Amino acid sequence: MRARRLPVMLLALAVLGTAGPAMSQTPLPPVDQPDPLDARDAKRVERMEKVVRELRAIVFQLRDSGKPVVVQPADTDARMAEMADKLNDLESTLRGLNGSLEGVTRDADLAKRENTALKTQIQTLNDRLAALEGKVAAVQAPPPADTLGGAAPTAPAGDPAKDFTQARQLMLAGDYDAAENAFANYVEIYPDAPRTAEARYWLGKTLSVRGAHANAAQAYIGAIRGWPQTTWAPDAVVELARSLVALKKPTDACQTLAEFTRRYPKAPAPIASRAAATRTQAKCAA
Repeated sequence: MRARRLPVMLLALAVLGTAGPAMSQTPLPPVDQPDPLDARDAKRVERMEKVVRELRAIVFQLRDSGKPVVVQPADTDARMAEMADKLNDLESTLRGLNGSLEGVTRDADLAKRENTALKTQIQTLNDRLAALEGKVAAVQAPPPADTLGGAAPTAPAGDPAKDFTQARQLMLAGDYDAAENAFANYVEIYPDAPRTAEARYWLGKTLSVRGAHANAAQAYIGAIRGWPQTTWAPDAVVELARSLVALKKPTDACQTLAEFTRRYPKAPAPIASRAAATRTQAKCAA
């Protein structure tokens, strides 16, 4: 029975195939006459023509290949809906990426502005420190030949570590004059040694002992240039402020103490106590 039905089906399909073009070639009414088909009938005809074209394609494929024909359902709408969903997902992801990029850009701009402000602040502080050094130099009287160590420094010993240790031993022994000479020589002979800044600090200490406050202030300024984070740096800043008070420069002393508070908030208690006493002595604003 199935074998007999196949020619009948093929005949029907062939008839539909021949009817299709006839239907599709039906002349349209003139523009000035009303359309005999309403919108629903037009859609039905369009669907019938589509089915006829598909049936003709199936018949020709069966005739040419002799193989079973697999008819795929027309899922154009479903595929378009799927593509629309994917497009929406991509747009959502793109919006998220754009938001993240905007956040990163804002953070980068903020960091750039903060870095610029920090550089400006550091430059301002260095300028103030240089101006302070100039003021100290202006009030300093020409020192005698032995102010910073007497005779000219001796030839380099060739061992900065030993020379520094020797100068510290002289100071610990209470021989401040000899320690002053030793540290002055060290600074002169080893201007770029790792411990030269510390040597300036100890030189300032020996000068403060004998009341050479202008020279001591210069030594302290040289020691703290760049605001080092060392154990002796907070004390050097306080000693500079004390020297400025002795030189009757309370405004400069108060500015120095303000930097002490900002730069060394965790200074040891004895140094912080001396800073508070110096602040009171200079009559700094609260």
